Amino acid sequence: SLGALVCDLEPSTIPASDPDILEKLKLCPALTGAQQDTLNALLLSGDTAYGDPSSWDLQTLQDLGPLVLALNQTTLSLVAEVAREDFRRAIAAAYISQGRSQREKSLLLLRALAAASAASQPRLQRSPDRCQFEPITASNIEDIVFLSPEDLDLCLSNDVLVENLEAVLVLPITSEASCVLKKKVDEFFQKSGIPEKELRRLGTLSRLYTEEEISQWNVTSSDTLSALLNNSGGEWNDSQVQQLLSRYLALGGSLTGPLLQEIGGSRLCNLQEEQIQQIPAAAIGTAGKLSISSCSQSKKDQLYRKAREAFASLASTPGSYYCQIQPYLGGAPAEDLKDLANAGVAINMDLGTFLTLNPEELQKLSVTDVKHLLGENLPELKEHEHEPLVVSWVQQQSQQELDCVLGIDLQGGQPQPTGTASPAATSMTTVTTPVPTTPASATSTATVTTPVPTTPASVTSMTTVTSPVPTTPASATSMTTVTTLASATSMTTVTTPVPTTPASVTSTATVPPAVTSAVPCSTQQAPTTDRATS
Repeated sequence: SLGALVCDLEPSTIPASDPDILEKLKLCPALTGAQQDTLNALLLSGDTAYGDPSSWDLQTLQDLGPLVLALNQTTLSLVAEVAREDFRRAIAAAYISQGRSQREKSLLLLRALAAASAASQPRLQRSPDRCQFEPITASNIEDIVFLSPEDLDLCLSNDVLVENLEAVLVLPITSEASCVLKKKVDEFFQKSGIPEKELRRLGTLSRLYTEEEISQWNVTSSDTLSALLNNSGGEWNDSQVQQLLSRYLALGGSLTGPLLQEIGGSRLCNLQEEQIQQIPAAAIGTAGKLSISSCSQSKKDQLYRKAREAFASLASTPGSYYCQIQPYLGGAPAEDLKDLANAGVAINMDLGTFLTLNPEELQKLSVTDVKHLLGENLPELKEHEHEPLVVSWVQQQSQQELDCVLGIDLQGGQPQPTGTASPAATSMTTVTTPVPTTPASATSTATVTTPVPTTPASVTSMTTVTSPVPTTPASATSMTTVTTLASATSMTTVTTPVPTTPASVTSTATVPPAVTSAVPCSTQQAPTTDRATS
């Protein structure tokens, strides 16, 4: 079995292939032009399960399935007219329930069938102002699909069209035929303009009007605007919607929540700031979730302020408030974001919302603020660390704080500066003990400095010992000072008797203090020890 390979067959191999080749070709998404030509030649030969085209009926055309789209005018013109007409009616009946893609295929078929009918039944010279078929009335309105644009213009009167407009617009009508219908509607209302109640009935035809034409419409009712915006009428161009909304607002209309839903967030962003200012806060409250990511920052700010007003009554329940305000947070100032972060409940902001925050306001948030905002979604921040918004925020933060508070290995923060001792507080205690001495006195002095591990604060302890003792006529001087770096500073002076030699001796030794280094996430203090060196 060739399976999917059949779709890649060379056209010349199709006639010599398996008798079931046509059934397999039905599975192909599309046939090339050369394959279609070969298919038509094979069908015209009559040497297939479908027989000669002149013998085909409605069932045969339906059995051909997707292959019918490949039939050319020559093949279709050989099919009996009654079979073609039955097939066209079947297509028209199914059109209403079809999706967009299938509708496009149906229109292609209808055009092909109409062309085949014209080729197989040459007409006498046409009268330029007379319909060559039965005129279209309410009873045969569906015959519109069989007429060429020229015949449609001649066989359908303006008043019949306007009276049966809804029934006409559900039929599979080509774009060329739609233009004919629009022209007829304009002719019917040429003197007075299209009344507002008739604007609601335009459906797909409304999309054919230019911005200039729309600017003349009398759109004063929210019901009229809603009917025009309804998706069943097809897609509008953004410029058309902009003009339609401008006209509605200029005539005193007010945008409600349902209307904002019809408009959609992206088209809401196309409004001018003065027009956005006219939107009542209550309308935002009933509009549901609107995506305003495409708005300028100033428009996001406007819409956020209106949303904050609309949902103010929910402020006492942060979870509910966040769910409602979330689509508009792109316009939130840092103060409001901090309030959400510290609301006492888990916000669990998704990264999609986080990345739409105002970059300037995000820079004002602390590491802890961001941690509380993201909640259980915090690990996802690592996956977006290269987003410009995230990069710029990280660069403003301490790397040590990013590591200790977030703990997701987010890199790019500011390095921790080298630690230095802070100014020491000093206290001094002096204790003096007199002792009997001989006429001569001795004083000894020595200085010893002992380094110990410290925290960033420093401690200095100093002890001075001065002792008058019995001596020989010569005097000796000795002083001992011990300095220890610790977390507080004290100085103690003690005077006690010390024997000395006749000669004068002075000794001094000094050891420089140690420098404290930063320890991530916690501060550890080593025990303080004194070591004297003399």
